[in-house]
Amino acid sequence: MSGSFFRLVALNAWRHRLRSGLTVLGMVVAILAFGLLGTVVDAWYAGANGAAANRLITRSSISLVFPLPLTYKDRIRAVDGVRDLSWANWFGGIYKEPKNFFPQFAVDGESYFRIYPEFIVDERQMRDFLRDRKGCIVGRKLADTHGFKVGDTLTLKGTIYAGNWDFVIRGIYDGASKSTDRSQMFFHWAYLNETVKARLPGRADNVGVFIVEVDSADRVATVSRSIDREFVNSRAETLTETEKAFALGFVAMTEAIVVAIRIVSYLVIFIIMAVMANTMSMTARERTAEYATLKALGFSPGFVAALICGESLMLALVGGLVGILLTFPVAAAFAAKMGTLFPVFNVSQSTVLLQVGCALAVGIVAALLPMRRVARLSIVDGLRAVA
Repeated sequence: MSGSFFRLVALNAWRHRLRSGLTVLGMVVAILAFGLLGTVVDAWYAGANGAAANRLITRSSISLVFPLPLTYKDRIRAVDGVRDLSWANWFGGIYKEPKNFFPQFAVDGESYFRIYPEFIVDERQMRDFLRDRKGCIVGRKLADTHGFKVGDTLTLKGTIYAGNWDFVIRGIYDGASKSTDRSQMFFHWAYLNETVKARLPGRADNVGVFIVEVDSADRVATVSRSIDREFVNSRAETLTETEKAFALGFVAMTEAIVVAIRIVSYLVIFIIMAVMANTMSMTARERTAEYATLKALGFSPGFVAALICGESLMLALVGGLVGILLTFPVAAAFAAKMGTLFPVFNVSQSTVLLQVGCALAVGIVAALLPMRRVARLSIVDGLRAVA
C-alpha cells in the first residue's frame, strides 16, 4: 500500500510538469538564497564564534583608539590567574590600493603565536620570522588572494603610521580548523616601535591591546576585574573583557545590517511559501472530482488529504535538496570573489539544518488549506465539479 501511495504522489506531483518545474525552481532559488544569507550572517560572527574561552583582551576604558603603555605588561602578568601575556597594535596600512584591505597587526611574535595556537606556522618559517626584524607572517587565504610567497617583499602605505613600510614574508600560517581566520598579517611590534620612536617619540612604547591567557576559563571574570582594579585612577584606565565580547563589540557596530539580512532571508522563505500554497490550491481545485471519486470508492478523507500533503512535500523537498547542494559551490565561488572581505565563509551544519527545516515547513504549510478543503469536501459536491 505504501509503495502505491508514494507512486501516486509522484505521478500527481509531475502531472503538470511546467508548473511543477517552475515551483521547484522557485524553491531552489529560495533555499539557496536563504543558505547564502545565513552564511553571510555566520561570517559576521566568525570572529566571536572562534574566540577562546580563556583569552581576555585588555584595552583602554575610553576607546580602542587610545593606546596603553607597554609598562602595563609586568603588572598584568603579576595578576593571579594570568598564565601568559602578549600585545598587539592595529596597523591599518594599504596594499597597493584601498580595496585590497586585510587586517595587519604589529605583535610580539613569540608570545602572540604561543597564545594563539590555532595559527599553525612551519617551525622553520617561524624561526626565520623571529630572526628577521622586518619579517612578517601572512595567512594562507591572504597569500592565495594576492599571490604572496615566502621571501616576497610586501610594501604597505601607512595610514595611522605614515610612510611606506617594507616587510619580508617569512611564513604563511594555516588554520587549526575551517573557522580559523587565515586572512591576517602579523609583523614585529618591535620594528614598529623603534621606527615610531625615531619619528614620533611621544607615540612610542604604547600598545593597542594586551592579550591575556587565563589559566582556567572559570576564572576569566575574576581575572578581568583584578586587571582593571590594578589600573583604577591611573592615567590610562583599562577595560578587560573576554575575546568573544571584544569581537561582538565590532559586530554590534553593524548590527542593523545583520538584522536586515536575517529579515530578508526569512522573507524569501515566506514568499516561496505563498507561491507553493497557490500551486497546491490550484492543484486541489483541478482535481476536486478525482478526490471525490476516491472518497466514493471508500478512501478516507485522511488518505485524500495525505495525497496533497505528500505532493507538496515532494516538490518542496526536491527543490530544497537541490538548493542545499548548490549552496556549497555557490558559497565557495562567492568567498573567492570577495577575497579577504569575509575571512571565514563556510556553510555551517546549522545553516543546512535550517534549510531542511524551511523546506519541510514550506511543504507542510502550503498544503494545509487545500488539505482542509478536500477533507471536508462532500462526494456529491465533488462529483459535480468539472476538472
